[in-house]
Amino acid sequence: MLALNERYVEHNLEHYRQNFNWDCGVSCVLMLLPPEQREEMLDNFEQICQDEGFQQSTWTIDLCYLLKRFGIRHCMYTTLLGVNEDYRRHEYYDRIINMDRERVKRRFDEATAHGIEVQKHSLTHAELLRHLATTGPVIALVDASMLVCDLCKHNKLKAEFRRCFGGSYSGHYVVLVGYSGAKLLYRDPALPARLCAASPARFHRARRAVGTDEDVILVYRDYR
Repeated sequence: MLALNERYVEHNLEHYRQNFNWDCGVSCVLMLLPPEQREEMLDNFEQICQDEGFQQSTWTIDLCYLLKRFGIRHCMYTTLLGVNEDYRRHEYYDRIINMDRERVKRRFDEATAHGIEVQKHSLTHAELLRHLATTGPVIALVDASMLVCDLCKHNKLKAEFRRCFGGSYSGHYVVLVGYSGAKLLYRDPALPARLCAASPARFHRARRAVGTDEDVILVYRDYR
């Protein structure tokens, strides 16, 4: 098994900052695209979103179809093949589920026919490290209220406030790009261009939080 503190790995992605409160996942996909494809997507952003069937909400399976559209090999891992009705406890997500349920179900049902691989499996820390070291980056769904960059002091203060006073689930996508020493490295589309770092324990708490279904997309392209 790979030892986290023995190596430095970084997939060098061009950072892209999200423009809206809903496009973090799409922004993660943009980070994975070469310049020509990124320009193509940005030039046709509204049309592509319409073609893909999502308006202002994306699910992990939507990101898979978007990656497939641009020819990026990948595999999605999740603990739930479909819509998690537990989201309905949150008023915002209740509205989204009512709007997106049929599309999301159809996209899961048709994934194999479209050449998209989806596995029901909870990835371990070692499996993520092995993929980062040998294959490519990872798109991960996290609870934004639980993920804190150890390099961003203002984020630490916000996290302490949430810890003391509580906060609701906030789904958010980031790109895991490598590791350094005892830290996992990631890019957060909600922030300006920078490399963020978090302890494995903190990162995995955020990606395994209730509501995430432990969704990750392993990308099979080396960006080093």
